Amino acid sequence: MSTGTTLGSAAASTPSSTRPASWWAVVTLGLGIFTLVASEFLPASLLTPIAADLGVSEGVAGQLVTATAVAGILAGPAIVALLPPIDRRWVMIALTGLSIASNVLVALVPNLPLMLLGRALLGVSLSGFWALSLAVVSQLVPPQRLGRAMMIVNTGVSLATVAAVPIGAYLGAQLGWQAVFLGAALAGALTLILQLTALPPIEAGERSGLRPLLATLSTPIIAVGFAALALLVTGHFAAFTYVRPMLDEVGGITTGLLAVLLASYGVASFVGNLLAGLLADRHLRPLLVVVPIMVAAGTAALALAGTSLPVTIVAIAAWGVGFGAVPTMVQTWLGHVAPDRLESGGALTVTTFQTSIALGAAFGGLLFDTLDVRAVFLAASIAAALGTIIFSRVRTS
Repeated sequence: MSTGTTLGSAAASTPSSTRPASWWAVVTLGLGIFTLVASEFLPASLLTPIAADLGVSEGVAGQLVTATAVAGILAGPAIVALLPPIDRRWVMIALTGLSIASNVLVALVPNLPLMLLGRALLGVSLSGFWALSLAVVSQLVPPQRLGRAMMIVNTGVSLATVAAVPIGAYLGAQLGWQAVFLGAALAGALTLILQLTALPPIEAGERSGLRPLLATLSTPIIAVGFAALALLVTGHFAAFTYVRPMLDEVGGITTGLLAVLLASYGVASFVGNLLAGLLADRHLRPLLVVVPIMVAAGTAALALAGTSLPVTIVAIAAWGVGFGAVPTMVQTWLGHVAPDRLESGGALTVTTFQTSIALGAAFGGLLFDTLDVRAVFLAASIAAALGTIIFSRVRTS
């Protein structure tokens, strides 16, 4: 399948029991993901002052988020297809450097078009880094520790999800929104220094071009798994986009309690990622079933909870734990079923996530406007349940 050294053959050449693990290198990749995802979320907490300074509406300023997402959809597959077979260490470092340039550009440029360009660069950096992370990590740890290693990387996502918006809002109020983006650039620079010291040489996993991507996507087991993932992620983001109006339906929720509930979802998501890392290497089969069931059950319970606060709290926790486990679960599964296609598989995973996020938000909005928010959550639950059925039928090796 590959004219060069594949990840599968690399794994075969070094027994899994004797291959040394580079855990500090894995941690620096997690730090890279943290700075990238935190940068992605920053506009959500800074939209009002950005719009005011640029003299545009908040809706127009919100396109800073769109620019990152659109670039992200295209960048993962493009980077994997176009990259020559060079040391992936330098590719990951270059992508971290690109994120630094993005944040500096957004902080210093005087107009919206250049800011949109900066945010598009972030989308390229984020998707490229994310697409290659599984293949890179697979060369840093033995195969039987892949799930735990991806948990460490994905902890960066969980922490950024919980911390980026409130920290960005606080620092923006104290120092100004430009300083927040410069601070993100500084965090990226520190991460880049750590990666320079920690990452060893990393072989390219596959040959370049569209053919490996198409071959991976046309592999039945991978296509079926991605179909399940698309259903799960689409359903999740259809609901998550409208979680605020859903919680407003519950009686007795004050502004403070609402903030606590939203924060508890983030904490539950962090716990879900940790649990996935502990379980995925040895218990992947049940994890593929239990995780989407938790998403389906949590969103359904929220739709049916009525004014019950206890049911709402439990449902939020189940939903958060379930979806928090999804990235590590899916990446570990991909490492098991396609160990020699991790770069193309990683790129397709990124595109599946980004496309499903867009579809979920759009479909959820349609249901919200034509029916009500409970219909959104019921539809999300059905999509996750269908994903459960499909995941239950895929092989894990």
